[in-house]
Amino acid sequence: QVQLVESGGGLVQAGGSLRLSCAASGRTFSTYAWFRQAPGKEREFVAAIRPSGGATYYADVADSVKGRFTISSGNTMNMVYLQMNSLKHEDTAVYYCAASTAYRGRWFVSAQNEYNYWGQGTQVTVSS
Repeated sequence: QVQLVESGGGLVQAGGSLRLSCAASGRTFSTYAWFRQAPGKEREFVAAIRPSGGATYYADVADSVKGRFTISSGNTMNMVYLQMNSLKHEDTAVYYCAASTAYRGRWFVSAQNEYNYWGQGTQVTVSS
């Protein structure tokens, strides 16, 4: 049975840090990603990683998380982390871990339909 289980969410003050974890089981994945969904907004891509080669990808939009968030994987390649520093109120969202058994190229890693397995989500609340 395939499972993705997120943990590490919580309430933090603006400027603080949190580390999210995603534990995968049941099969091997080629790509992992973190997405987030804020209240009243669509789910959006945050970051992705390919554990076998270590390639990482980050959202490339205004007020991006790049430079504040770091995605990494564990030695066994079935753990993925999202270190979030300098958190802002606008980072408040439910954060989802996603995993894909295939890799079509870097241009697809931000697409939700690239991922065929999802976790249940973990709430991150940043107080201003």
